[in-house]
Amino acid sequence: MVMSVLLNFMFPPPASLVVSGMTVISFMILMNAFLSEVRGKHLNYSKFWNANPSGQRQIKLSSKTGMLLLYTPAFLAALASFWIYPHEGVRSTVLKSAVTLHYFKRDFEVLFIHKYSGGMLLDSAILITLSYFQSAAMMTYAQHLTQGLPEPPINLFYPGTVLFLVGIIGNLYHHYLLSKLRGKGEKEYKIPKGGMFELVICPHYLFEIMVFWGMSLISQTLYSFTFAVGTTFYLLGRSYSTRKWYVSKFEDFPKHVKAVIPFVF
Repeated sequence: MVMSVLLNFMFPPPASLVVSGMTVISFMILMNAFLSEVRGKHLNYSKFWNANPSGQRQIKLSSKTGMLLLYTPAFLAALASFWIYPHEGVRSTVLKSAVTLHYFKRDFEVLFIHKYSGGMLLDSAILITLSYFQSAAMMTYAQHLTQGLPEPPINLFYPGTVLFLVGIIGNLYHHYLLSKLRGKGEKEYKIPKGGMFELVICPHYLFEIMVFWGMSLISQTLYSFTFAVGTTFYLLGRSYSTRKWYVSKFEDFPKHVKAVIPFVF
């Protein structure tokens, strides 16, 4: 019943053990990350880079190095998809462009926009890097496997393109606002102001959720759908933990400012 409804919105699942297996694995990893964030066991980057000291010696990367490690393999995988799967129609081309642009933007922000404090532990960096890399590779590969299949009865390509563009612009804008919080040489955290920071503490996560749902609607494959669902849950958990952290650090934190969804959560 559920699958028959979903097939109105997406291509049939491909007869590929690789894609089917990675669909399940990536979803389970993201849901586990969501539960870990809610329980206070964080991936160690940004303000949570040293949140779960284990007592064992761990390799720490600078935030800039760690962030480049996260996004560059995924960017290269998405870029390579133009060569590996050339000339496969508008939907495929736009999806590959969206995935490539997203990870290129993240590298651009790392190099030219973000200001850093703290760091990133290597084990968290490797886990996130693998997740992003396989998502870029599998999303484009799953789209490749739709070649020759009939289009889904309900076409979500155009809403997905609009949603992706709104998400990537909103994400970039709020990362820019975050970068302006600190003056030269400053490393301490401040309560973000401006834009949707007046309503939620993690609007950049809200717009990143839009980015992945935009990709999902452009693609209309089961893999992209499950990855968007898993990413949504993870970022909800991360934003919940982020708001909790700000409340613990700043007595004047505005109570009306939610975690990621204005007026709701």
